[in-house]
Amino acid sequence: MTVNLAAPPGRTARTRRSARGGANSLSAASGLGLGVALLWFSLLVLIPLAMVVATAGSEGLSGFLDTITNSQTLSAVELTVAQALLVTAVNVVMGTVIAWVLVRDRFVGKRVLEVVIDIPFALPTIVAGLVLLSLYGPASPLGLHWANTPAAVTLAFLFVTLPFVVRTVQPVLLEIEPEVEEAAASLGATRFTVFRMIILPSLAPAITSGAALSFARAISEYGSLVLLSVNLPYRTEVTSVRMLTYLEGGDTASAAAVATIMLVVALLAIVTLDLIQRRVARRG
Repeated sequence: MTVNLAAPPGRTARTRRSARGGANSLSAASGLGLGVALLWFSLLVLIPLAMVVATAGSEGLSGFLDTITNSQTLSAVELTVAQALLVTAVNVVMGTVIAWVLVRDRFVGKRVLEVVIDIPFALPTIVAGLVLLSLYGPASPLGLHWANTPAAVTLAFLFVTLPFVVRTVQPVLLEIEPEVEEAAASLGATRFTVFRMIILPSLAPAITSGAALSFARAISEYGSLVLLSVNLPYRTEVTSVRMLTYLEGGDTASAAAVATIMLVVALLAIVTLDLIQRRVARRG
């Protein structure tokens, strides 16, 4: 007598569905952790952002449009976004180069450089403003009087955003095995091909993450600009100062409107960088 050990098709399908369901289901501990995480994230991020947007619309659409189309506000937004984009582009290049040097080269003073790169993280921004003013102000020992000019905004943004790309790219470079590059070179690949096909796709997520952090930090900067740029309307005034001006005048709705615009700008930048990262990784 032959015994059929195969399970009935219906039962097999049910078993597979049950297994898939079990794999996708959360345990009690995981569900509790997820709930706590979402609650914490909502309290710190989602609810405050929703309140900002709600405050921005408290005076109606006309009040919101009047604020964001104000010539002084538009000038502040344009200066902030343009300088943040410029600084982010510089950081992507120079931050990657610095990370490469720190990982691949050995030289005297390397440990000192490692510490110096992190100074903008620890230094209060008002102290950074004092440092920049002493170097590029009226009494500059370098002979560079860049205070009260758009260049002051660029310098301040560069100073506070320097470490972001370096510190996101550096750990990824440490994980890339030099043997992979040597193998590609032994097969006839040029250095540019090795960089484009092997190194760049691996670094793309880290570079875009650092660029996003750099851009977001730049458009929100205030402290390091106060002394060096003096926040001149239509010349060196950035959006953070513009919002403070509204708040000091008791116009919370206008300040929230400017904040909402900058939130949209930040989201667009993050989405754009993510798309670029995916495209580079796909080509690699």
